[in-house]
Amino acid sequence: MPIDYKRELENIANSMILMHEPDELLRIMLRTVLQKLKVRHASILLFDRQKQSYILTDSRGSLGQKIPVGFARIDKDDPLIIFFRKLHNRALFHGGAVIAGEAKLRLLSGGGENKIKELLQHVLYQMETFDTELCLPCPFRDELLALLLLGRKNDGRDFSTAELDFIFALASNMAMAIKNAQLFCDLESELEKKHQLFARITIALAAAIEAKDNYTHGHTARVTNLSLNIAQKLMEEDKGELQDKFFENLHIASLLHDIGKIGIPEYILNKRGELTIGERNRIKEHPQIGATILQPIKELDEAIQGVRHHHERFDGRGYPDGLKGEGIPLIASIISVADTFDAMTTERPYRLSLSRNDAALQIERVSGRQLNPRITEVFLNLLEEGKT
Repeated sequence: MPIDYKRELENIANSMILMHEPDELLRIMLRTVLQKLKVRHASILLFDRQKQSYILTDSRGSLGQKIPVGFARIDKDDPLIIFFRKLHNRALFHGGAVIAGEAKLRLLSGGGENKIKELLQHVLYQMETFDTELCLPCPFRDELLALLLLGRKNDGRDFSTAELDFIFALASNMAMAIKNAQLFCDLESELEKKHQLFARITIALAAAIEAKDNYTHGHTARVTNLSLNIAQKLMEEDKGELQDKFFENLHIASLLHDIGKIGIPEYILNKRGELTIGERNRIKEHPQIGATILQPIKELDEAIQGVRHHHERFDGRGYPDGLKGEGIPLIASIISVADTFDAMTTERPYRLSLSRNDAALQIERVSGRQLNPRITEVFLNLLEEGKT
């Protein structure tokens, strides 16, 4: 039964749209060519922007027929590439492809410019090296993204008009799909770079907070690690699913939960004696100051809730907004438990630190009043298991 190449092309085009990974896209493309055209092998020379050369990225076919991946690397000033980049072949062959048999006949017939004939001779030499019957460019606008190399058909026949039309259309769709996949990868890479930059800035801000407050050295890192452990344990025990975005926001919020202390005078933060009521009130301003500092960054809305509300109390007697019970954001309730435990187990000039066991007893005692009882339970389970 003859193949409906138009329908096959539509099916492939629909599949290509969903592909954002160039390597996977090429694998599907070459597998399709092998299945539909019954050629001995199909390979792709893909332009590598970093190496500024065309590299044999993938090859499909029976063992001994396909070209070994990585076998070929051709510079962009190689005559084979120049031939297709300059589009000389479009004036010579229908559809832009070079078919070895037709190209040899054209050379034997004579005529034409010597420069083009020399390039064509080099193309044929390269095609023989790769045991290739058909070489087809995959251009996108002024870029030559790739070259598609096809071996002879298994039955030894020439490519039919329908098959050639299929290959030409496929190469055009392939070029667009490759470009889209590359752009998607570039976007992902750029987003990852920005994410890493933001992470480094966040860590630097956290370090700046600790540099200002002499008595909380290491506090931010400990609260962050404990907060993330509590969230992971909570998800396991409740058999729920906290999204990756929640963990990311919790990570940021716990790192920056004390950023508002930047707005508190150092003589208060580093005072060696007990604080006055006025000084305590100034320190109580730090969650709101921190939220105000971060507010312009709209992407941090959820993380800001953790910064603003990590000193709220479950009984509604906390600050700055007097939120109560489940009205306190989960992200803030988690940080609150971690922050409270670390504060108890850290020595200050005006009081000694508690042991971990004594701090755990204190945490249990204020559960349901100061701290969210469910988060407290999860935290105590972590302690008992020795996981924190």
